[in-house]
Amino acid sequence: MIETPSYADALRILGCKDGRLAKVIGFAAAAERTGWALAGAGQLVMGLADMRASIVRFGENVVGRMPELRGGVDRHTRTQRLAAAHAVIVVSAYFEALGEAKLPFTLDKLDRSDQIARGVPTRERFARLMAELLLERLPTPEPHVPYGETRQAVERAYLRMSEALAGYAGGLSVWDELTVDEQLLLPRMLAEGPPAHALRIYDEDYRSLALDSHEFGVRSLVTERPQPATALSRVAWLLAELAPPRVGDSPVIHLARMAANALDQPLLLAGKLPEDVYLPLLGEGYLTPRCRAAELTREATPALRSWWEGRRLLPDTEAFLVGHLTSLRATQAPLLVLGEPGSGKTKLTEVLAARLARSEFLPIRVDLQSVGARASVTEQIEQAIGALLGEEVEYAELVSAADGALPVILLDGFDELVQGGVDRYDYLAQVQEFQRGEAGHGRPVAAIVTSRTVVADRIRFPDGLLALQLLPFEDGQVRQWLDIWDQANRALLARRDLKPLPAEAALAHGEMARQPLLLLLLALYDAGGNALQRGTSAPLKRSRLYEVLLRDFTERETGGARRVLIDQELVMLGAVALSMLARGRQVITDEALNRDLPALCHGGEYDWAEEHDPVDWVRRATERFFFVRRNGHAFLHSTFGEFLVAWLAVYALRDLDRRRRHAGDEPLALVQSVDDDLLYAVTSHSCLAERAATVGFILELLDEVPSAVRARCAELLTGLLRRSLYERSRRHFTGFRPVRHTLTRRLAAYSANLTLLIVAASEEPVAVSSLLPGPGHLERWASFTHLWKGQLGEEGWQGLITALAAQRVVEGGKEDVVLGGAADRAATSGMGDVVVAVATGQSPRHRRLLDLLLRALGEGRALPYRDRVAILEELLRTAAVRSPAMQQALGALWTEPGADHNELRPLLRAVLADPAGRMATWEQLVKAGVPETELWDLHEDVREPTDPPAAPR
Repeated sequence: MIETPSYADALRILGCKDGRLAKVIGFAAAAERTGWALAGAGQLVMGLADMRASIVRFGENVVGRMPELRGGVDRHTRTQRLAAAHAVIVVSAYFEALGEAKLPFTLDKLDRSDQIARGVPTRERFARLMAELLLERLPTPEPHVPYGETRQAVERAYLRMSEALAGYAGGLSVWDELTVDEQLLLPRMLAEGPPAHALRIYDEDYRSLALDSHEFGVRSLVTERPQPATALSRVAWLLAELAPPRVGDSPVIHLARMAANALDQPLLLAGKLPEDVYLPLLGEGYLTPRCRAAELTREATPALRSWWEGRRLLPDTEAFLVGHLTSLRATQAPLLVLGEPGSGKTKLTEVLAARLARSEFLPIRVDLQSVGARASVTEQIEQAIGALLGEEVEYAELVSAADGALPVILLDGFDELVQGGVDRYDYLAQVQEFQRGEAGHGRPVAAIVTSRTVVADRIRFPDGLLALQLLPFEDGQVRQWLDIWDQANRALLARRDLKPLPAEAALAHGEMARQPLLLLLLALYDAGGNALQRGTSAPLKRSRLYEVLLRDFTERETGGARRVLIDQELVMLGAVALSMLARGRQVITDEALNRDLPALCHGGEYDWAEEHDPVDWVRRATERFFFVRRNGHAFLHSTFGEFLVAWLAVYALRDLDRRRRHAGDEPLALVQSVDDDLLYAVTSHSCLAERAATVGFILELLDEVPSAVRARCAELLTGLLRRSLYERSRRHFTGFRPVRHTLTRRLAAYSANLTLLIVAASEEPVAVSSLLPGPGHLERWASFTHLWKGQLGEEGWQGLITALAAQRVVEGGKEDVVLGGAADRAATSGMGDVVVAVATGQSPRHRRLLDLLLRALGEGRALPYRDRVAILEELLRTAAVRSPAMQQALGALWTEPGADHNELRPLLRAVLADPAGRMATWEQLVKAGVPETELWDLHEDVREPTDPPAAPR
């Protein structure tokens, strides 16, 4: 929950000049803090009737002074004043209605009650009543909440006030003067009379505020669907309604604002654009996205598409953005923007920054791919400012120069921090802490963070976090964007007897046409020869679209080169993507490219001394339109890199098959080992499953390979897997070493990727007994899985257990593990790591214990409580199981009626003992139902000496 103002806060913010009113509220606050005896109310002479008159009079004064209150102050001060004004009209409406209510007594009669009633001084009772009426936090309008819901929250506040008043009257002597019927009816009269009348008064006062204050009017617009617009143009209009564009900024602020204006840049800001099409500018080709909004609690699961179903759809995203940035929440917690790859998260930050640049806000966009992944939030912002302005400027110095403009920090690409192997699990909480610290220094700041949806299950959600989900285009948006494309390219395409892509041809490709990036790529692909308009085949797969685009552009750039030369170019691009993946970054330097590319793309052996005409590897690789400069080189979109890694892995696999077939007639072919040097170089640095999209691309690419070739590849890979952990005397491509890893780390990555490729290439599920034939196949499988878990790191391991579905089976009394196929259903339960890493590698006793656990959790079969505790204890003690399944089971047992918590505490202590995964385990246990206060107590027991002292939160 965010901190909203109480009526007492509102008086302080707005500067109440009614001394008696301020005195009563001050007395109530002091009495609440220190008690009646120390509050000092001897001179308090004001009663409830006088309070009503003063509160109503102040409310009228505030509504009348709104133009004055809005003017001459900075953005944040105005936001505070508007929230305070709303709190004033909420309370004023209730007191006005209270004085007109038909009650069995008057307010004057309540004020004339005895000094001591039922043993308690009346003034003490009065102080308690004022605390309940005037010191409680009040509802405030928010852009993601319809007015009707805000009104309901106000009504609940009125009911609470009536309950407090009923309690106050019941403790005075006037209560004894009422008849029995009046005593019985009074709570109902107070609950039905004043609240209903107060709501009508509140409606009128709110309309007055909305007329005088455009901020309230903007929040009302959120419930209306606007006409289609581009580039958040209505954001600029709405901001201009709030305050005129700023002029006379200091030079450094002027530079910052100028740098944020990207609307006149192409929609794709790439290195070398295609020459035969015109890319619309960002200001004309970016469509306002559709969004859902939701507040995230600890129990929220926004990584799941199903969780978002039924969440509120925002009819007007632009009005929401303006309303949010002018709300109290904006400076108290970051706004999290989630979306699929290609949904337009980065473009949203670019366009919003451009629209804010001429307003009373100061946008600062931080590309998280281009700053220190482990740096603090302040350091990341200052690094971005330095890159923007070309000089080092401290953040505090920049804000001071902004002369009251509210900074809006746009942190783009949080998923790259999470997926890059850096532990930033608490990053959003750190952003919120940065906001609190800045507010404490008198420099309030708003923050917006973007991320892929898929990593949302690995983030800690701080209190008050609001999230947006960017939705795919609907049919009307697809048509609107293609109309823009048509206007920009009709004449250019006509010169080649081509036509722009019509909406019907695009929509035939389903979801491909509904992601902004993919729709643009479809249009680019069709512009090469109207292939989509002529084709009658099934919808394109994303991998096919990417490959055709890359091949066509490379062919045009190389003057119609043969397929072999184009493959060489794609291998080079794949090497760039592979170097990024190995480093866990989406940006690569010239130095790294000059070292890595020749090592992989020049036959595996590259001697600079023998090269008479050295190749400019950096220029050759990064001159394509799908590269951008970001303190190094980055792909236009991260999905290009993920596709190229997948393409390179499948290319190496097919190269392996080609070499083996060519050697098939050789006399020594049967005794020669398979030449897997290229495949080893490509797959031994990182687990391909670190990026889920890469595995998806591999599946799509292999799906286009003939069945016979896939079968041969699976057979070759199986043989390599059996020998993968043995030493090879000599290999090529040894110079390709983006990251220096131990031999065990590389063997773990290689064997894991071989297994992934085997399952991907196989048309049927794969049994471990077929991969590792002979007795003890499960024990040998266990040696692989434990190697993977120990060496691949958190990113590689989590990606692997998600991609490599596994299911234990028993057929004819023989135990086995099946990979892929129907086992996908088991993987979605969160138990995949248990099945792969532990159950298949322990003794039959442990595997039977796991079977019981899985049945109890997955199939709902009843097991006695103590048996289930014993199962968990055994798995923790002897098999060292640490998994979501274990945490879910512990939570289920903890919340079960009659549970023995003392028996469960040692198990909770055991799962919290590992400091590396403690934060993620903590969150899973809280979601499963274990109270956080209990975990804090246990944390004191398991905390290491180097840990900082724990404090209640």
